[in-house]
Amino acid sequence: MKKIYLLLPIIAGIMFGSTGIFVRTLTENGVDSTTLLFLRFSIAILYIAIAIFLTDKSLLKINKEDIPLFVLCGLCILGLNLCYNSSINTVPLSLAAILLSTAPVFVLVLEYFLFKEKITSIKVLCVILVLIGCTLVTGLLEENSIDISWIGIIAGIGSAIFWAIYSVTSRKSIDMGRHTFTILLYSLITITIVTIPFTSFTQIANFVSLNPVPNVLFLLLHSLVSFALPYVFITISLNHMDAGTAVILSSGEPIAALAFGMIFYMEMPTVLMVCGVAITIVALILLSRSSANEV
Repeated sequence: MKKIYLLLPIIAGIMFGSTGIFVRTLTENGVDSTTLLFLRFSIAILYIAIAIFLTDKSLLKINKEDIPLFVLCGLCILGLNLCYNSSINTVPLSLAAILLSTAPVFVLVLEYFLFKEKITSIKVLCVILVLIGCTLVTGLLEENSIDISWIGIIAGIGSAIFWAIYSVTSRKSIDMGRHTFTILLYSLITITIVTIPFTSFTQIANFVSLNPVPNVLFLLLHSLVSFALPYVFITISLNHMDAGTAVILSSGEPIAALAFGMIFYMEMPTVLMVCGVAITIVALILLSRSSANEV
């Protein structure tokens, strides 16, 4: 296996972890959450379309039975990002990333009820470790803990639930023979159509007018780094390694978010919070590896 393919999911995880920087910057400049998502996903359509044209144009073709799944995938991505953006703006970046990363736990529950997949003892242990890790990251067990917004925590959990539903739905679509790029493209089109009525083009114009060239580049970079490129990197890596390995290599998102929070927002974690991040990541890696071994 070429080393470059091992680097791709790692870079993807770091890029996902940088999302908070873009979200907070746009929010501070008067861009609301729905408008922000319209910008992220409408621009991402161009990037994913380019990826399709460079790889296989036949990926543009779909059947009528694909449409309901694509619409559901799109709505789940929209819900995920609305919740995640809310979490990013109200709790430390590391906590928001950790809460989002608990999605595999909810996937486990959904697959149990929908596909009757068994829950093993190692999976139960992983869930317990995730809960312990998340509790430590919130700082609730510390005497001098900072005030953590419960709205931010609930929003973070909501983002994980939406991600889990998206994972299960996209898995169904992949089982029907659809490529990840195809699912993403039509999901993005769904999101763009849904968000247009709630988008403030005045806010977009105001942001761009502040500093036209740099701000336009910022919007292009926001969509590319926080969504399109990470998905492209992970998709490419899946052609050269198993899904479990890719998930493990890309699991550095909370660590990246922790680092970005420290560098850009002076969000200094305590020792217990760092331990919580480590415990959660280890548990998610074990959970992903356990699930992969059953496939």
